[in-house]
Amino acid sequence: MSNLDQRPSPSLCGGRGFVVAEPVRELLSPRKVQLGEATEVRRLLPNLGRRMIGAWAFVDHYGPDDIADEPGMQVPPHPHMGLQTVSWLHEGEVLHRDSLGSLATIRPRQLGLMTSGRAISHSEESPRSHARFLHGAQLWVALPDSDRHTEPHFELHTELPVVTAPGLSATVILGDLDGAASPGTAYTPIVGADLALAAGATAALPLVRDFEYGVLSMAGEVRVDDVPVLPGSMLYLGSGRTELPLRAESDAAVMLLGGEPFAEELIMWWNFVARSQEEIETARDDWTNGTRFGAVTGYDGAALPAPEMPPTPLKPRGRVR
Repeated sequence: MSNLDQRPSPSLCGGRGFVVAEPVRELLSPRKVQLGEATEVRRLLPNLGRRMIGAWAFVDHYGPDDIADEPGMQVPPHPHMGLQTVSWLHEGEVLHRDSLGSLATIRPRQLGLMTSGRAISHSEESPRSHARFLHGAQLWVALPDSDRHTEPHFELHTELPVVTAPGLSATVILGDLDGAASPGTAYTPIVGADLALAAGATAALPLVRDFEYGVLSMAGEVRVDDVPVLPGSMLYLGSGRTELPLRAESDAAVMLLGGEPFAEELIMWWNFVARSQEEIETARDDWTNGTRFGAVTGYDGAALPAPEMPPTPLKPRGRVR
């Protein structure tokens, strides 16, 4: 998914200096963003005062939207570099096309994972014949310097490991949780999991003490470490935890996101993750000139133009609050 804002603000993120090295309960409110004509998303990362959780650098939650008589998601071809996109659905379908020639329909509880590496472009759309409701999350994972120039590739994983406990089912999206490992390619110590909880269920989920974590509420009423987290909001938990208490007041679904705090300092602007303004400027020019990022075929519409560069210099500064 793209950042369609034609006046995107640069996000200066990464670095361990401002990572909360102890358990906290910091509730993050979303910012509403229009994605094309038909889809409104709630943006949780980057957030005012919180730019990353581990290598997770971008989190949008959308729906559930009734698109029975609407075109649904329509995101034109656009570029990415230096990151992975993670597509995750609870309802609906998303048709993915990219400049490698990939064509895939992503369905609920399937992992659509695109590693941009040095450069890729893609489009995302609801199929012409689609389900009534669309509900999901789109996330980005920053690539470390050692892997950010890797060859781009796309993965679709239709079968993912599931960890169960009374009243709890946890699908491991990326990384590993409680001994179960996702088949998706990960480049940093990370975890992403979709947790389905039955009404009245309580659980204590095992965590890694050195990871930092956040929990995104997708649906229902749930208390995370005794903090109520409403759908479309996220609770940042810091690090230093070995378990996470959960209690569902109703049938509920949340996403657990975590990982080793990202040590490198980054610049994230538009759909690029880089280390300098020069890299951003070069990527923008390459997209505008039709080089490096390739072309997406089959999408019915024009590619997304790059916005103008901001007037102020872009410098990586770490996790500034």
